[in-house]
This record gives sequence, C-alpha cells and structure tokens, in this order.
Amino acid sequence: MATESGRVVREGQEELPASGAAAAHSHTLSHSHIQFQPLTRTSQWQATLDHTRSHSHTHHFITPSHTQQQRYSCRLTRSLSAMTKAERGGQGSAGKFTKPSEPLFPKTLQQTNLNQKLSICSKLCFAIGAAPKEVTSSASAFFLQIYLLDVAQINAFQASLVLFIGRVWGAVTDPIIGFLITKSSWTKIGRLMPWILGCTPFLVVSYFYLWFVPPFVTGRFVWYLVFYCLYQTLINCFHVSYSALTMFISTDQKERDSATAYRMTVEVMGTLLGAAIQGQIVASAHTLKHCPTHNMSASYLGNSSGAEIVKSLVHSQEYLSHAKEVYMIAAGVIGGVFLLCTVVMFLGVKEKEDPYGPKTEKQIPFMQGFLMVMRHGPYLILTAAFLLITVAIQLTQSNFVLFCTYAAGLREHFQNIVLVILISAVLSIPFWQWFLQRFGKKTAAFCGITWIMPFTMMLVFIPNLLVAYIVAVSSGLSIAASLLLPWSMLPDVVDDFRLINPYSKGHEAIFYSFYVFFIKLAAGITLGVSTLCLEFAGYKTGSCTQPAPVVYTLKLLIGAAPIAFIVTGLMILVLYPINEDVRRRNKLCLDELRKQSIGSTTSEDLSNA
Repeated sequence: MATESGRVVREGQEELPASGAAAAHSHTLSHSHIQFQPLTRTSQWQATLDHTRSHSHTHHFITPSHTQQQRYSCRLTRSLSAMTKAERGGQGSAGKFTKPSEPLFPKTLQQTNLNQKLSICSKLCFAIGAAPKEVTSSASAFFLQIYLLDVAQINAFQASLVLFIGRVWGAVTDPIIGFLITKSSWTKIGRLMPWILGCTPFLVVSYFYLWFVPPFVTGRFVWYLVFYCLYQTLINCFHVSYSALTMFISTDQKERDSATAYRMTVEVMGTLLGAAIQGQIVASAHTLKHCPTHNMSASYLGNSSGAEIVKSLVHSQEYLSHAKEVYMIAAGVIGGVFLLCTVVMFLGVKEKEDPYGPKTEKQIPFMQGFLMVMRHGPYLILTAAFLLITVAIQLTQSNFVLFCTYAAGLREHFQNIVLVILISAVLSIPFWQWFLQRFGKKTAAFCGITWIMPFTMMLVFIPNLLVAYIVAVSSGLSIAASLLLPWSMLPDVVDDFRLINPYSKGHEAIFYSFYVFFIKLAAGITLGVSTLCLEFAGYKTGSCTQPAPVVYTLKLLIGAAPIAFIVTGLMILVLYPINEDVRRRNKLCLDELRKQSIGSTTSEDLSNA
C-alpha cells in the first residue's frame, strides 16, 4: 500500500518519483501547512476526484496508469494530498472556473482548524434552537384540527381546506426560501443567522392570531387560512435556515452527528413541552363537563321544559368561551418560549464557512444547482423513504386526540397519554444515538421505525387505558428514531454531493429546503384527505359523540394507513447506498480537500507577504 501511494499519475503518462512523494509527506508532518507539487492541468483535479469517488459499494478508488489500474484506500490518500492548485490560466469542464490573478482557494476563511470540536455549551445552544419550531408544531399538530372543529366551529370541509392549503403553501414556500438563502451574502453573524432572527418576532405574532377566535362568524375560514399560511411561511424561514446551519457549525462528521443528537433530544423535548403546555392548559376545554347530561335529541327536546333547554345551551356557551380563553393563554406562553429559545441559540452558536472546496470564479445558477441536487441518487432515496415514514407519524399525531376522544373512550386521559409518548421518545434518543454509532444509521432506521407498527394496531383493537399507556411507551421509541435518523443522515448525503461536486458550493439550503418541501407537501395532502374522510363519514362539529362511521374512519387513520406508509418507506430505504464504509470514506476524502484548501491559502499568504 505504501508503494502504491508513493506515486502520482499525471496526464501524458508522466509519474512523480516515490521519493518525492515521501519527501512531501515528511514535509507535511513537520510543518503547520502543506506544500504541493503543481499539476499540468486544472482538469487533473476533477479527473482525480472522478476516479477517487464513485457511487459503487466498493471501498477502493481507481487511478489511471500507463501500465495498470492501481487501487488504493482513501485512508492512504497521500497521492491526492500531493496534488495542488492547477495552472491558473486554464478552465476545466463546465462549472469549474479559475482566475489567473487569484488563488484556487479562498483566502477569506477565518476558520482553518479542521479539528473543529464543539463544546457541550455550543451543542446545547445549537440544540435549543430546535425547540421553538417543535413547540409550535407539536401544539398545532395535536390540537389545531380539533380546535378548528370544536372551538372555532368551522365545518370539517373548511377545516380540511385550512390544513391542506396551509401545508401546501408551506411546502411551496420552502424552495423559494431556500433560493433566497442561497442568494444571501455572508454577514458578520453569518448567512443563515439573519434569517432566523429576522422572522422570529413576526412568527410569534402570526402564531398567536392562529389561536384567536375572531368575533365574526362568516369570515372565520378566511381568517384561519390567512394566518395559517403566514405562519407556515415564517416557520419555513426559521426552519430551513436552522436546518442548514448544521453544515456550518463544524466540519467534523462526529461533531455534527453529536450536535444532531443533542438537537433531536431537544426537539423531542420541545414536542413534549408544546404538547404539555397546550394539553394541560386546554384540557378543560375538551372534557365531558361541557357536554349536556342528555343528548339534544328530538325526544329530549320534546320531553324537557324550555328552561332546561336554555340552561343547557347557556352552559355550553360558557364552556365555549372558556375554551377560547385557554387556547389564547396557551398560544401566549408558547410564543414566549419561542422568543427565549431563539435568543439563547443566537448567543451560543457561531456560524462558520466550510473550506472543503476550491474557489470558483462564477457562481452556479440556482436552477443548475437544483438540477444537480435532484439528480443525486442518495438524496432522492432518502427523501422518498422518510417522506412516507414522516407522513405516517404525522397522520397518527394529527388524529390521535380525536381517536382518544371519540373512538377509544379516553377523553379524560389523552393529554397524559401524549405526555407519556413524548417522555418515552426523549429518554430513547440517547439510546438511538448509541445504536446508530454501533450498528449504523440504516440499520437503526429499520430497527427503530418498525417498532411502532404492532403497537398502533394493538391500541386500535384493544382501546383501554392500560393498553394505551403500554402503547405510548413503545411508540415513543419509534417516534424518536423517526425524528433523529433523517436529520442525521441528510448531512451524509450533502457530504457525498460535495465530494462529487467540489467546484459547486453553496447548495446546502437547497438540500434542506426541498427535503422539507416534499415532506410538507405530502403531509398536507395526507392530512387534508384524512379530514375530508371524517367529513364524508359524517363528523358532527361540536358534538360530544360521533356516529359509527366516524369511529371506524379514525381507527383506519390511526392503524392501517400509517402502517402502509411505513412499510412502503422502508422498502425504498433498502436502496439507500451510503453505508458506514462509504460515509467514513467520504469523511477522509473531504478532510483531504480541506487540508489542501488551507495549505494553499497559507502558501499564498506567505508568498504575498
């Protein structure tokens, strides 16, 4: 292996002596920067990368030779480290531009230490930034549907339109925001942080008015549609920027994975906090206390006095006013939590540019970058698989309160069951982080997500309190895995893309924004259809009981439908090509590119001095 790595093959069948490579390696070990031998062509850089990186499942690279093809491991990439910036006058293939008067690598990089270890404080502050979005999303996921139906009292068809159009609008704005972020310039606080800070105050205001019941009745549908779409737009500004920030807190994969584990733990805690705040404050609005002792049937109306009927109606209106009030209180508390967490994240996290690739003279257009991302196979497979899995989780989440209220007879306990699910998810995040490091991320996905299927069916067929708590503890394990794994695997896909396209930079926001776009689009369609199913089944707004077809529909939406989505998603995930060997290989090759970038910048600085 040493003899193989001691030679560098150049165009024209010209080789560097092994002794020269060894001397270069010795010089690398004894100096703080790296010296390189020049190459004959700019295209040689890309040619070598094309040979050293492929999507095959083999663990070796192939370099051309006039005698034979040499194989060597990425762990011994001294031949790649011996290569340097190409001649400045040439121009390679499309997308690879150089400028004679400028160095191949940017000189404005402030962070040149490849060993970018993150302190626990930095990881915690980064993770706390995930809480605001999850707190608001949890509250709306669990309670917005029943709020629109029973408190705002718009009909099921209008409620389905609000949920569907709002989610689709949010999905459409994701790539638009990603495009605007890619066009943003770096500031003193970074490129992503201004987006996070700028949208936060407007987001809090729009969220509060989403839970406010206006005094008029005829225009309530338009009110909730406008504020839900506004909320979706602003939360996308926050979430796309924050998600892409993962790539700019450290260049070390282990540090990013560790920060992602912290983030997922806080996300589940944020989901728990949102469900706890919303559930405990508004629980009194959905108990049996507001229901009349007798059903308001024709026989009851015929056998009761006018005073009894009026008293029952007044009692119902008092509880409706109480429900409106407690929902506004919950919205105010959650808005305060949103502001506090955002400030903590801003004070504790520093955004850093990654020196993984050479500087290009001309920026890749957005549409060209988008097409490059959409042609990246691992990204499409990962997105399709977790799109279906996330839809299954959200379908269960959005209908769970309705299921407990009308199908399982657990109206008095649903908020406690939700808390048990989320506590179980929080406690299992460290376990899944250990599991994915020990057995790999793909294996963790299969083991973690399949766990939920038998337990959801158990709750459908045995809807009693004891079974509900057992199912809650078990389901929390799968929910934790479904939250942790896609956001842990997406940076690996971005690294894979970076290695294939070292001259095409700045596309991180495209990866994250379009991932969220596809997830939200599918979830919006699914949730809209599920609410329409309740309408067709005969859902009665404001009623204390629902007809049998509604109960049967809720059982399907909780049990059979999510399982079908999960099975299909896992079948697609089988095709995901980035296993642990490929991931480690990508890491070593990207580290080599960063060392060359930093060494070239240092050499240029010394020569200019």
